[in-house]
Amino acid sequence: IWTFQQGQPIDPSFFHARIDKAIQRRAGYSTGARSACRLINAESDGLPGLVVDRYADFLVCQFLSAGSEHWKDEILRHLQRILSPRGIYERSDVEVRLKEGLKPRAGVLRGEPPPDLMPIEEGPCRFLVDVRRGHKTGFYLDQRDNRQALGDYARGRTVLNCFAYTGGFGIWALKGGAQHVTNVESSASAVELSARHVEVNDLDAGKAAHLQGDAFQVLRELRNANRAFDLVVLDPPKFVESRSQMLRGARGYKDINLLAFKLLSPGGVLVTFSCSGLVTPDLFQKIIADAALDAGRDAQILRTLTQAPDHPVSLSFPEGAYLKGLICRVS
Repeated sequence: IWTFQQGQPIDPSFFHARIDKAIQRRAGYSTGARSACRLINAESDGLPGLVVDRYADFLVCQFLSAGSEHWKDEILRHLQRILSPRGIYERSDVEVRLKEGLKPRAGVLRGEPPPDLMPIEEGPCRFLVDVRRGHKTGFYLDQRDNRQALGDYARGRTVLNCFAYTGGFGIWALKGGAQHVTNVESSASAVELSARHVEVNDLDAGKAAHLQGDAFQVLRELRNANRAFDLVVLDPPKFVESRSQMLRGARGYKDINLLAFKLLSPGGVLVTFSCSGLVTPDLFQKIIADAALDAGRDAQILRTLTQAPDHPVSLSFPEGAYLKGLICRVS
């Protein structure tokens, strides 16, 4: 559904206006030449099935519905006309397209191909993004403000960063003065890039460790070794894809957070997330509370977190508020 206004024509000018409006809303947000930002956030910008992210002077697009695919050429022409990117790359290599009768696709749509690793800047931090093969469109732009928030709690602390991907939270922790960061990630290529990020940010390599492995297993091994950390970050993938997976997914969230609580030093901080849209904030908080109780830890919520402002949520599409996070302190 493109519009609820009866009689409104769905033509090129309709898409031009909505694209222009979405981009204007983000004026002043992440404006550096090497910055990254979500320009169009699908339903929440009135353009269901369309995602457009900017990485420096390249655009990365996802066409996730039959409707957005139908208007693809017109959308691309307008993006090229108003933004003049060096290139536009498609990352529609997602299974949701199959439900629309579309094949997953990826490749150059306009202009130059993106570099193998795209340099971007996020505040004082520098990252290298693989927009061709990385998660989502290459980087978790929705966690931008939460990475920065983590830095406020990192000074002097030992940090365990689980499901680290390419180490974004770890870099912000080190920039915030962390004593040491241990990144845990299952992907070998992401672990390699995590180590490179320490180098490109001119940080002390001796203050960072990069472990490849399953986060659940690594946390159990650390618990069995009586290790302790002052700050633990949990940013797992989506555990709940459908309502039929709710019980199993909730158990996964509880298990991983219980292990984290057991690894925290007195006065330690847990930064924990769920990106499962079906898991409501109230349910997520209850899961974390149950995990703390079973771990025998008394915990307080210091802050609640959500996705960055370039990932807005339409009041008529509450499902868009998928990311929720808590910063908790244990006694």
